[in-house]
Amino acid sequence: MPRVGFIGLGTMGFPIAGHISQSYKTLVFNRTSEKSQNWTSQFSGEVSESIGDLASRSDVIALCLSEDKDIEEIVLGRGGILEHIKEETVVIDHSTTSVDTANRLSRHLLKKKSFYLDAPVSGGEAGAQNGALSIMVGGDQAAYKEISNILDCYSGFHKFMGKSGNGQLTKMINQICIAGLIQALAEAASFSKKSGISSKEVLSVISKGAAQSWQMENRWESMVDDKYDFGFAVDLMVKDLEIVSKFSKKIGANITITEMVKSYYKELQEIGAGKLDTSSLLRRLDEQDSN
Repeated sequence: MPRVGFIGLGTMGFPIAGHISQSYKTLVFNRTSEKSQNWTSQFSGEVSESIGDLASRSDVIALCLSEDKDIEEIVLGRGGILEHIKEETVVIDHSTTSVDTANRLSRHLLKKKSFYLDAPVSGGEAGAQNGALSIMVGGDQAAYKEISNILDCYSGFHKFMGKSGNGQLTKMINQICIAGLIQALAEAASFSKKSGISSKEVLSVISKGAAQSWQMENRWESMVDDKYDFGFAVDLMVKDLEIVSKFSKKIGANITITEMVKSYYKELQEIGAGKLDTSSLLRRLDEQDSN
């Protein structure tokens, strides 16, 4: 049975590593050691004292981080994964990064006779906690097949999407869909509240028809109750949409609505709402109405 090393015990990584630990020997590392200690108080596993220690003792390494620069530092930096990784190790990166970063890391790991899979996830905090994430994977297909049983521990569905970078491309498309959908949902919820009809009764009907979506099922009620202190943060969505924006220019794709929604999220950042859930686009509309 392979030993799995896990780096990044944030909102998503914490429960993902927990699911893995129920089936595999698990080592964890987090820059904030308090989080690592908290994790071991809830799950069966061991805290690694350094990235190098974790890399040298793991057969599979999973990453769940926020920024390209953090990922590159942990993989390529001094004392990082690349310096200590064993041959034939598979690195599964659940972070959302640029395609360029995914391809660069893959090339570096191939030189060490190891494999890098860009494997961003969708499903949010609830999906991570419930082990029901959707995972889109790019890279080496044989490496994907080798670690697919590990992905089964915390996903409802995972799929190999082709060459390195294709996992990230798929995630970009996912974020384009979500951005426009949440804005439409915010406008619908605002319209519903202003009209005086019961928003919860509206949900009970329209969620059974063509308007149904994951966002509607999981965010409508919390939006109309003005609850946003959970889920996927605005700051992270802006980061993801910046990646989408840059790549769209490279390939000549028209993403007018996505760019518009990105600007709305930036407005939320400007009023200090960057840590709120992405569904807080409704709060932006409410703020406009009150001014």
